[in-house]
This record gives sequence, C-alpha cells and structure tokens, in this order.
Amino acid sequence: MKNHARVVVIGGGVVGCSVLYHLTKFGWTDVVLVERSELTSGSTWHAAGGMHTINGDPNVAKLQKYTVELYKEIEEYSGQDIGLHMTSGLMLAATPERFDWMKSLLAKGKYAGGEARLISAEEAYEMMPLLDPKQFVGAVFDPHEGHLDPYGTTHAYAKSAKKNGAEIYLHTKVEELLQTPEGTWRVVTDKGEIRAEHVVNAAGLWAREVGRMVGLELPVLAMEHMYLITEDMPEVIDFNRTTGKELMHCVDFDGEIYIRQERNGMLMGTYEKDCRPWSPIETPWSFGHELLAEDLERITNELEVGFRHFPAFNNAGIKKIINGPFTFSPDGNPLVGPVRGMTNFWSACAVMAGFSQGGGVGLALANWIIEGDPGFDVFAMDVCRYGDYATLAYTNAKVRENYSRRFSIRYPNEELPAARPLLTTPVYDRLKAEGAVFGASYGLETPLWFAPEGVEDRFSWRRSTDFDHVGAEARAVRESVGLMETSGFAKYSVSGEGAAVWLDHMLAGKVPPVGRMALCPMLNEAGKLIGDFTLANLDDEDFLLIGSGIAEDYHMRWFESHLPEDGSVEIDALGLSLVGLAVAGPKARAVLQSLTHLDLSSEAFPFMAIRELELGMAPVLIGRVSYTGDLGYEIWMRPEYQRYVFETLMEAGKPFGIRLFGLRALNALRLEKSYGSWSREYRPLYGPLEAGLGRFVALKKEANFIGKTAAIEEKLSGGSLRLVTLVVKARDADVLGDEPISLNGEVVGWVTSGGYAHAAGCSVAMGYVPKAHAQVRDGWQIEVLGEMLEATLQPAPLFDPDGLHMRQG
Repeated sequence: MKNHARVVVIGGGVVGCSVLYHLTKFGWTDVVLVERSELTSGSTWHAAGGMHTINGDPNVAKLQKYTVELYKEIEEYSGQDIGLHMTSGLMLAATPERFDWMKSLLAKGKYAGGEARLISAEEAYEMMPLLDPKQFVGAVFDPHEGHLDPYGTTHAYAKSAKKNGAEIYLHTKVEELLQTPEGTWRVVTDKGEIRAEHVVNAAGLWAREVGRMVGLELPVLAMEHMYLITEDMPEVIDFNRTTGKELMHCVDFDGEIYIRQERNGMLMGTYEKDCRPWSPIETPWSFGHELLAEDLERITNELEVGFRHFPAFNNAGIKKIINGPFTFSPDGNPLVGPVRGMTNFWSACAVMAGFSQGGGVGLALANWIIEGDPGFDVFAMDVCRYGDYATLAYTNAKVRENYSRRFSIRYPNEELPAARPLLTTPVYDRLKAEGAVFGASYGLETPLWFAPEGVEDRFSWRRSTDFDHVGAEARAVRESVGLMETSGFAKYSVSGEGAAVWLDHMLAGKVPPVGRMALCPMLNEAGKLIGDFTLANLDDEDFLLIGSGIAEDYHMRWFESHLPEDGSVEIDALGLSLVGLAVAGPKARAVLQSLTHLDLSSEAFPFMAIRELELGMAPVLIGRVSYTGDLGYEIWMRPEYQRYVFETLMEAGKPFGIRLFGLRALNALRLEKSYGSWSREYRPLYGPLEAGLGRFVALKKEANFIGKTAAIEEKLSGGSLRLVTLVVKARDADVLGDEPISLNGEVVGWVTSGGYAHAAGCSVAMGYVPKAHAQVRDGWQIEVLGEMLEATLQPAPLFDPDGLHMRQG
C-alpha cells in the first residue's frame, strides 16, 4: 500500500468511485480509494439502479443529465458491462394539482433543452399498458430515463480510474484521521498509514462515523427503503414480445410508488409514510452485504394504491422483497464540497439518488479539488447550506419528513412543520400573537405574513388566502410605515488593524468611510457573484457586514479560507447575538424621530449612514438603508433589547398606522425596485455586469480584489446575459422561478424570481436573457403552469425609479 497520495477517497460506493474517476480524468493520478470491505458494500449494491434527468432545481438537473450521458463513456472506456437499459419513463399525475406541478416542472427544463413533454392519461396507457388510465389525469414523458446494474456501474468507474493510474485498496478500514500542523492528513487504516493532501468523505452509510473522526456531525441519516420484485408476469412478457421493447419506468407520485421492468417481472418501490430510520445514532462497522428484515405491513397503504393504479400487479406473485438502508440529508439533496474550518477535507455523501447524481457529484467535487471551484452552481448540494442548528435530532426529524413526503407535492407557499420551531428571537411570541405565519430559514422562525384571525394559508400553485393580506402589508409600507424583523440576515463582525485592507481585497466594492455603508458584491476568481453585502464602517478597524442568512456557513467558509495568517483580521458570524428590526415607508423617519433627541433629517443622517444611538432607553445601531427601496432604517441590537425596541416602535407608530409586514410583502416591494436576491438573481452563474451590479464594482480602486481581472474582462466584453424585469399579464398565478422566457416564440432565457407587486398592482418576473435582447420591449412570453403569458420589458423600476424616496425621504 502507498504511504503518500495526493487524494484519499474513503468509500467504495458509486459516489466514491465516481470522484476517484473524475480526479484521474482531469489529470490527478496520484489518488487512492480505500474501502473497508468490497466495492458497493454499503447502499450501492441493493439500489434499484434507476436514473433520470428531471429535477426541480435546473442546476441539479444539469448534473443529472451529465451523469446519464456519462454511462456509455465509462462502459466503453472500462470494458465493464453496466447493464444499461434506457427505457424512457413516465411521471404520472392522479390529480389536477399534481398535473399543475408537472407543468411547472416541465417548463423549468425547456431553456436547458429538455425533451420531456406532457401527454394525456390515454397516451400514457398506450406507452405503458400496465397502468389504468382512469386513475390519472395526465403524465410527463421523459425519453432520458432508465436503469442499470449498480455493481457493474460502480466497477466501471473503478476500472476507469485504475486505468488512469488510481489505486484502490479493499478490505482496508480507516480508523483515524489526523491533520498535521502543515495541513496534510494522516489517514490511519488497519493496513497502514497514508499521508494525503486531500481527504474525501464518500463513506455513505458510514459518512457520519468518518465525519466524527474529525469532530464533525454531518446532517445525514439512513432510512430503511423497501422495494419488491414480482414473479414473471404474462403482461410483461407479451409486451416485450409484441413491441421488442422493455416496459418503461413509471413514477406514480400520488401513489407514492415507482415501478420498472426487472427481467420478466416488475420492480415496485415506495417512499412510505410509515417510514423508519436505520441506526439513527451510529452505523455498525460490521454491517455489509446484508439486508434488513422485510416489513410489508408498513407499506400496505402504498401498495394498495399501486395495485389499484397498476391492476396487473394484483395477479402477480412476489419473488423477492428488498429492504436496505439509504442515506438522506434533511432536504434530500447531497452534501458536497469542502467542510468549513478544515483544510482539504471534502464531503461527498447523502447522495441517495446515486445513479442519477453520482457522476455529477464526482465531476463537481473533482473540479472543486483541482480548480478551487466546482464549475457549476451547486449551492443546493453544498455541505455548507446547513449550520450548527442541524443537530442529530434535527436531522432525524427532517429526514423522516422528507422521506415520507418524497413523492408529495411541495407547494410554493407550503412550510413544512418537522423540527420546528427551533431557533426563535425574543419577539417570536409577540409576532405570533399578531398572526405571524412563520417560515424556517437556516433554522430560524421568520415571519412570512400576518394572518387575521380565522385565516390560514391554503396551499396552492395559484394565488392563495395570503394574497390580499400580503398586499395590505406592502401598501402600508408604501403609504405610511411598516415594521419587520430582520434577525434572519447574516451578520458578521470584521475587526483588526488589517480589516480595511482585507475587506478591500475580499469585496469588489469600495470600503466606505467611517459612519457610512456601501453595497459590495463579492466575486470568485472567475469574476462570478458569490455574495452581495452591505458593508458598514464603524471605526476603520471595526466593520459590520450584512448578507443572506441562508449563506452564512457558505460565506464563512470563504472568509476563513482567505484570512491572513498574521492574525491582523478577525471575523465572527454574530448569529442571534445581534438581532434586528426594520422600519420602512414615508413615515419611518417620523416614527424614529419621536424616540430620540438626535437629528435624523436627511442632512444630518443621510442615505447609507450608520450610527449608534439610543432609541428610547435601548442602545442600538441604526443604518439608513432598506431592501424595500423606500425611506427606511435597519436597527440592530443585542437580543435582550429587542422586545423593548419592538414594543416602543409599535407604540410610536400608532399615530401613523404602523403595520407589521413579512418576507412575502418584502418580496413584492423589492420586485418594484428590481432588486435581486442571493441564490436567485445573484449566484455563481453570473458576473456583476450581467446581474446589474456593475456600478457597485470598483474596477478603478487600487486593491487587487478577488475576481478583478475577470470583472475587467466582463466590462470590456459586456458579458453575455442581462438581468431584466418583466411585467407579466398573469391571471391567478405568478412566476415562482426557473420558468422559461420566450421572445417571439423562441425560448431565450429563464426566470430567476418573481411574484405579484402589490403596491404597483402587477405581476412581475425577474430573469436573465441574452444582452442582445435586453432592450426589446415587447414580444415576450413566460410559461406559467402550462400557459404562455404575455410580458413586457420594464426598463426602469416600477417604484421610485430615480431613488428619491430612499435618498431624500
């Protein structure tokens, strides 16, 4: 066994072998994989082996498409038969609501060149005669689905990697991981020790245990998963004989089952409501090529629906029942990428859809290790999308919820209840008493809207019971004054004698003078957006940085990896040690002025100023800025003061009709200003000029900020895309994100976000189109729930296009 390697991959399942192969494909051949038993010994060997390209996140869908297209390549290169069956597939809808969801899902793939299409239930029956068309209202046909042999596929990756120079050590158990002062790793196994520059945790069922070797508690849990295989079925044999084809895959979402042909019979699996975690605390190292006890009673309800939807199963005998563990993260997506706070320790686990996503995960991680960037926007799979709140118990609750709902509709206005409430602020109960309907964001309960007594969210793809009430909140801000909680923003303290110089290098914008704030994009080396912040200079060695709450760990990983080694800069994520409230609207200044003797006029306290003062009796930090685009102030305080400040503001606001508003009203208000948001308009797919943030990038500043060269190149070339705002002729449903944008009948772009702009009285979509079309006013269409809706380019913000309200008040 080698005693040195550039990369050690731990785990011999399909994901670990994919990572190994991709590293060698890109030229890193001094790499090894260690596996405690044989390849495929965890979840891989008993997987059903299905794969597909459709995913609700278009960025994940791209990686799935890559995975499926890769299979012929590795089969030919390795010489290993992978048992590939490209049968095509159906996604079935038994209800109109499910069919609406499918229309939305299908539209998302159109600008990526997806070939799936909507069909009727009768057309589905002609393709798949085992189903009962009377049980369904329609379906989606996808030509790029199928299944393969898990064993053969994993070995094809492994053989391809070995052909490229990698080494694989079987029956080699990792017992300890130690990092040296120089940052390299000691991978201690029962067969000896390997010194490595990088370590990849692709340990599957044992990913938690490997993580614990370095003090990490990964949010991953294994669930028991059952499927059955029937005896030979005459209907299957007859179809094969008469058509010369295999029966295609089917996902019956409303029945919560999936089926495919297996030899002369059928395979049927389910994500049952009565689900069971497996080894919820520790995974035994002795577990291997073995299955769990059969428990058909647990899936009886799902099987009854399946047999009703597919009547031929009623006459089929059961040949085998497979019950084995698969790992899941709280939201069902993989956990991929570098682990914050560690040097060259990488995660590639919780990939429950290993044969749809394994190739893409291997590609992204190999890019990340070698180039320092995954080459794609993989935030939906990034291990840093979870913070410390994702404990063992939290993960257990959310994984069980996710598993039991895997085939359920998640409506755009639906908030799932498991593991909630977890994080709350001092005003949580006060907001709840006022009718707050909460969502959970990065573990924190955050008000979405305020419901009058007797009104509840009715989940829908179309405008729902919140519509009028959110509208009233938005109009209150525009007409007088509104109050919202902002504690869910990420807050960072940056301090030290080197803080100003470091921030000037990290951020593309200008560092403001003392007592002022500035909007600052953050770029990667390729000049793409990886963050947008408000930077406040408190005293030249003490700065406050405000950003997106969901990206706190993501951004801290970046910040910490770029800190100077001389200790001249300290950065801390403040979390809920600093909480916030915001007031916005034309009367916002009047409310605040009644609570302080200090002059808050525009002359004394201009736009983008920040200062410490006493609001009533409470010491606070107030910045004159608002994401509403109106006159507004963000107020930051220690949590022990928040309740007092909240009550004081509400009392002072009574004469002005102050109204609480939540994130849904904020979304409506920011759309009227064409303000983008992190993970939608601003993400690593786009350059700052493309995203409309070019004016905030200080290309002429002396500092050589990260991404400066690429940003200059973008400025010179003009980039290829432009973020635009469109007013949509919507009826009862608004865009959600990822819908295709067409110009004169041709798909040219995609929606990033949108909704109804209540104060302006129109439906709005933001999205990216080629820059050559960015000035075209008419001829636009956006597909919403299967309908092509006319849209008009909005060249200037709908509200206050000159910014007079927020600047002059």
